[in-house]
Amino acid sequence: MSEKTASTYDRIMQDSKRKAAFEKGYRELVLSELVLALMEKDEKSVRALAREVGLSPTVIQNIRSGKQKDIKLENFKNIVKACGYDLVLEKGEERILVM
Repeated sequence: MSEKTASTYDRIMQDSKRKAAFEKGYRELVLSELVLALMEKDEKSVRALAREVGLSPTVIQNIRSGKQKDIKLENFKNIVKACGYDLVLEKGEERILVM
C-alpha cells in the first residue's frame, strides 16, 4: 500500500512558526474582507465611512486593503455600526450586544 504524499500546505502547517504566521495573516485578511463586504452592502464610500466614524480615509482604506495590522475594537465597532450592523458575541443561546 502506498502512503499519501502530504500537500505543500500540510507540510508548511507542520512548522509551528509558519503556521502561526499564516493564521495571523488569515485573520487580518478575514477582517479586511468583512469590512469591505459591509461597506459594499451598505454602499458606503471610504470617505463617507471615514467621516461617519471619525477616522481618516487613509485608515479606512488601509483596513480594507489589509495594510492596517491592528484595529481598535472601538473603531471596528463604529465601522460596523455605521454600516447598519451590531456587533454581537454569541455562545450557545446567549447573545451579548457589544455597545
